[in-house]
Amino acid sequence: MSERLLWSPLRLGPVTVQNRIVFSAHLTNYATQDGRPSAQHAAYYEERAAGGAGLIITEEHSTHPTDWPYEKLIHGFNPAVIDGYRRITDAVHRHGTPIFAQINHNGGQASSMFSRLPVWAPSAVPDPLFREVPKAVSVAEIAEIVESYALVARHCREGGFDGIELQCSHSSIVRGFLSPATNKRTDVYGGSLDNRARILVEIVEAVRDAIGPGLALGVRICGDELIEGGTTIDDALGIARIVEATGRVDYINTSIGVATASLFMIEASMHIPPNYAMFIPSAIRKVVDLPVVGVGRFKDPLQAERALQEGHCDLVGVVRGQIADADFARKARAGHTDDTRLCLSCNQECVGRMGLNRWLGCIENPRTGREAEHVGEVRPSKRPQSVLVVGAGPAGMQAAIAAARNGHHVTVLERHSEAGGQVRLAATVPNRAEFGDLVRNQVSECRRLGVAVEYGVEADGAEISRRRADRVVIATGARAARPWWAPGDAEWIVDVRDVLEGRARPEGSVVVLDELGFHHATSVAELLADRGCSVEVITPGMVVGQDLGITLDMENWWIRAGAKGIVQSTELVPMGVGQSEDGAHTIDFQHHPTGQMQQRTADWMVLAVPADPVEELYLELRDAGVAVDRVGDCVAPRRAHAAVVEGERAGAAI
Repeated sequence: MSERLLWSPLRLGPVTVQNRIVFSAHLTNYATQDGRPSAQHAAYYEERAAGGAGLIITEEHSTHPTDWPYEKLIHGFNPAVIDGYRRITDAVHRHGTPIFAQINHNGGQASSMFSRLPVWAPSAVPDPLFREVPKAVSVAEIAEIVESYALVARHCREGGFDGIELQCSHSSIVRGFLSPATNKRTDVYGGSLDNRARILVEIVEAVRDAIGPGLALGVRICGDELIEGGTTIDDALGIARIVEATGRVDYINTSIGVATASLFMIEASMHIPPNYAMFIPSAIRKVVDLPVVGVGRFKDPLQAERALQEGHCDLVGVVRGQIADADFARKARAGHTDDTRLCLSCNQECVGRMGLNRWLGCIENPRTGREAEHVGEVRPSKRPQSVLVVGAGPAGMQAAIAAARNGHHVTVLERHSEAGGQVRLAATVPNRAEFGDLVRNQVSECRRLGVAVEYGVEADGAEISRRRADRVVIATGARAARPWWAPGDAEWIVDVRDVLEGRARPEGSVVVLDELGFHHATSVAELLADRGCSVEVITPGMVVGQDLGITLDMENWWIRAGAKGIVQSTELVPMGVGQSEDGAHTIDFQHHPTGQMQQRTADWMVLAVPADPVEELYLELRDAGVAVDRVGDCVAPRRAHAAVVEGERAGAAI
């Protein structure tokens, strides 16, 4: 490659960024109950500034009391936020990094649950997620909205921000006006593109007047809403031209999808290829002279540099990459890419936690969301100890990392020839390979910290006694369990792990039982369908893979399942198995809502059911008086985030 554009400075109006990596706006749920910025906000953004981000854009600040779509939203219209703003901007400025505030009104893409007020929108078109008919705003209320943007912009200026970004893209009343799908007005704010963009132009003018020439002003627009009758790339190009023609905007940011209709394309999981949205900034950059920000699952700095070199954008938004590793930019610039904690795009603790109205975290970085509490910081031990960890899955490896970080001498024993535990298996199924980066990241960190990992060691009480460690951490995971209704000698009934590890290779017709509601059943169903099996996934729940909705994997699972001929059946509880008169395997199910019985005939049955903890070694050592702790699935079988959190907690406590 020629000159590295990623590390070159760029002017955004009055603001110069020192590199092209942007920590773009995203929700955190870190605000206080009364809508003020918190100490966690300041610590979170400061860590990414210290990590080398060229520009930080905060999460949205609400511009009006009618906009309260989720509980812990920053109420930018309240002057009480200004002190919190100063804490954030002072913290980020200590590292020489500019920080912009994104301001927004979510319009009809909201709920009256928290505000107890009608939601406002250009037209009375209900959002498909909230299903609440909004109030079509009057011309006088439009003027109120415009002034509310100016008010919050003034608060942000007083709070020390270097710029303002107007969120007009995936969840915004402005997006609602811009989109033909949600703007059905017949006055001067509806109809033609110029009319639909009128409120945007008025907000731009009002905000620029409020902040003056000394702050940067950007507009984030959607390139394709991916909904029937919505904004398309051609509309977006027209909007970009209108924005530039105001002469008062310094850059354009981009987005794809609508937050409550096609959210799975905004915060895409690992099933969506990287750079999938690059066509949007690429097209916009061809019609405007303003700098353009590109987004779309950038996992590493090489992808970002390539996008810049090929002329698709001028800056690159890296959000989840910097959630996973606050030092993403610093490590990239120093060439320490092997040490970078790559984002998995699993969406479990970032997008998923937000969907459950919890604060934002990260499945592989237990410090994210707890920066203000100093989680994960080095606390050198005054008396380094020898620590023995049994099990190199995510819990054991994180315990080793946390203990070694504080100066202890750590050895990990693993009975298999590789680290990773169940994560390693999960990464072997279609479109889930990136989940294996969790293993790579932990192995790399252990290597950097000097942790000794011994493979092929079957640790028992005698082996642990021989090692004479000061502290022992047990992370032996969980084993497949056999349900009460499945005979132990029924070799045609196997666990998902048997399939993934190659001990069983089902053929013909296969019933996959989903009692876990996550990727276990759906991933194996796809794997078997790809091998030519006829697959039906059956669940006692109302939806197959019900938790896939939280990680934004549901929509694409349905698309792939349909394409592969996978049948999905719900609300069926397994009651027993048998044989038909011709010797075929049968499975009896009870339809939960009605109590009626159904039967399936299959060559194989694959179980995705709750596992049993492998706790025997821990109990033996505990009863023998050994200084021992346990973490992860051997405590209680759960998902990877719980394993990492517990490993961090145990290792840091030594």
